[in-house]
Amino acid sequence: MKKNVGSIDRGLRALVGLGLIAWGLAEQNWWGAIGIIPLFTAAIGWCPAYLPFGLSSCKTDK
Repeated sequence: MKKNVGSIDRGLRALVGLGLIAWGLAEQNWWGAIGIIPLFTAAIGWCPAYLPFGLSSCKTDK
């Protein structure tokens, strides 16, 4: 898997993921578990949703 998630994108995904998990814990509902998805994609640096569109937020070397 070639990385397609850049550093700023990874940071935002991690924040959103942690925020969703914290919200789910605070509200005591399972919807917060959806925060695992952005947290996981931030951790591995690869997003499968970017593939069909050919997107990448990684910097390219010229």
